[in-house]
Order: sequence, then structure tokens, then C-alpha cells
Amino acid sequence: MSSLANQLVRAEKEEIARAIRTLLGRPLVSLHDDPAAFDLIRKRRQPLTQWFDYFCGWRLVVEPRQGYARLVKVRSTASATRPARRRRTTRAPFDRRRYTLLCLCAAELLTSPVTTIGMLAQRVVQAAAVEADVPGFDPVRADERAAFVDVLKLLEHYGAVTSMDGATDSYLDDEDAKVLYRVDTTRVIRLLAAPVPPSRVAAEEDPGGDDRVGLPGALTAEARYGGGEPTETQRNLWARHSLIRRLLDEPVVYRDELTPEQSAYAASLTGRQIIRRAAEEAGFVLEERAEGFLLIDTDATATDTKFPDDSSHAKVAALLMLDLLVSSGPVSAARLDTEAAGLLRRFPQWAKAYQSDGGGPRLAADALEVLTLFGLARRTGDRVAALPAAARYRVERGTAVQEDS
Repeated sequence: MSSLANQLVRAEKEEIARAIRTLLGRPLVSLHDDPAAFDLIRKRRQPLTQWFDYFCGWRLVVEPRQGYARLVKVRSTASATRPARRRRTTRAPFDRRRYTLLCLCAAELLTSPVTTIGMLAQRVVQAAAVEADVPGFDPVRADERAAFVDVLKLLEHYGAVTSMDGATDSYLDDEDAKVLYRVDTTRVIRLLAAPVPPSRVAAEEDPGGDDRVGLPGALTAEARYGGGEPTETQRNLWARHSLIRRLLDEPVVYRDELTPEQSAYAASLTGRQIIRRAAEEAGFVLEERAEGFLLIDTDATATDTKFPDDSSHAKVAALLMLDLLVSSGPVSAARLDTEAAGLLRRFPQWAKAYQSDGGGPRLAADALEVLTLFGLARRTGDRVAALPAAARYRVERGTAVQEDS
């Protein structure tokens, strides 16, 4: 019996850890898209809710009848590293226009459980017309319809709207296309992860200034950490949550990037124990170095992008140029441009999108963006330097390398 009990406890811990990493990688898990993952989250909802609240201060909402689980992840600072992306072939990030239409569509979808693409478009036209700072929406223009379709396809991907008749893509070529949608208004509301409703923030802004100043910070303000004069308990709570949030969200966290409060918490006995416990219970391998911290997800469940990875030319170029940064110390941005141009000349059949005038600097810029995203390099002015985590990709000069023909 004791052996069986130990096996059950071990299985429960493994399930909770797998569910935690699943939600970190996909904060919205639907029964329709992944029944196995949703059933696991539903079964372990209580320990999962407690784990995210204690270690991260994040709220987990599980709706068994409506068939979805939503992890409400909040960041204390705005970040553009993980934008919404178009669901069509380009997978390009949303621009300002698409984010604006997304907000307008979400607001208008709350008024009716069923709508058509034409009715929704007209409501967006009317909503944009009454907002002084919002450009008007013109569905006659093809580029406007394309942006509108990108928004609706993203909402379909999240399960906020479901096409009951017709295809959303048909609106690209025909303004009079007929598409009928069923709207999950509750899920539309759950998409917003801001602790403070935007309407309340706008009402509380300083009347003497621009309402948009400080808006992102006001949206993410969390009352649990106190205001201008937090207590010692609130400061410790903020240090724990903010530090573990960064560890879970960022590829690597360097000590020199931490605030004094976070540094003190990470150096304390209690802080180290809690960080190690969080990593263990979530199934991560924690690397603690003099320079910082790294959480390794061995099965990539919580990982939205990888490096090294040959999924893009920029990632391949980033890996090739990383050895230069590690071995030669800080280099100029122009040196990286030259290195990228040399790669394009050596492999003329590779990265054809960059095989044109100005392709070298463009490839270097995209590769540097990859290295910055993964915490492997940092640009200061015109100089680019490798960061400590880049050392793991150093090429050993004594190693024989055999290339395929």
C-alpha cells in the first residue's frame, strides 16, 4: 500500500507540474482544441490555482461547463516581445491598427451572442466614428478588410467567436460576404488580463495632462502590493511575485537587471528556498549562476520559441554570429552587418528574402533581435556585446567538425 501511495503522489505531482507548464505556454486552454490538457487542468484546478496565486500572484480561471481555462498573466512592465500575430500565412505581428480594431471588435461583440461579419463591421464603423482619437474604419478598403479579418481570425483562434456559417477569409475579397458567428461573451471578457479596467483608468487620469500618459502602468497596477507606502509584507510579496514572474516569462534573468528589492529577495535564504521550490513543483531545472538565473524546460511544454532553432533564417544567422560576439568581445553594429553580408555571399541560395540590396544589415538586425530576445546579447549605443548565457554556445576550436556536402 505504501508503494502504491507513493506512486499516486508522484503521479499527482507530475500532472500538476505538466499542467503548470502547459498554462505557461498557453494561458488559454480550450476543451475543443486540446481535450487532454483541459481535462488535466480541470482535474487539478485547486492545486494549480494555489500555485499560481502563491508564487506569481496570477489568477487561474477554470470554466468546466464552458470548456476553457484562462491563466490571467500580468506583467509589471509592458513588453513587445510576444505580440499578437496574424493567423494567416505571414504570421506577422499585429500593428497599431489591428490592436485598435481588436479592442473595438471585442467591445461590440459583448452586445450580442450572435452576429454576422457585416453587422459587426458596421458597429465598428459607428464605434470608431464617435471616438475622437480613433481613426475611422472603412470596410470598402481592402487593407482595412484585411486588418478586420486578422482580428476576427485571432478571436476565432481564442474561441471568443465561432463561425457557424461561412468563412472569415471570404471577407477579404467581398465586402458583402455572409458569415454568421456565435459569440462567447464570457470568453471575450476573459481575454483582457489588465487588473484595472481601462474605462476606470481613463476616468482617473490627471485632467491637466494627456490621458494616454502612464496608461500601461495604470492598467497593470495591483492593489495587493500597496500604493506609495507599502508595508514590509507587501514589499516582500511584490519581490517574490515579480521575480518568479520574470523567471517564468524570460529565457534568462541577470542579477544586474533586478531591482534592489528583487536582488535582496533572491539573495535571502527564504527567497532561494522559494525559487527552488517553485522550479521543482513546476518541473523546471533551475540553474543558479553568479550572473543570474535560468529555468530549463526539458520537454519544451512551456516554451513558445526555441534557440538554437532552424525555423527562421534570423535564428540561423544569430547562432552563426554568436561565436563572433563571444570570441571577439563587444563589436560594432557595422561589424555585424559585414558578417551577415558575408554569410549571404557564402551561401547565395540561402535566405533568399535577404539576397538583395541592404540584405546584410536587415539580416544582422533580425539576428540581433533574436539574440536580445533570448538574453544572449545586448546593444548599447553602437556596440553589441555577448551576455554571460551566450558562453554555452561557444564553438570549441579544437573540435573537428564534418559538414555535409
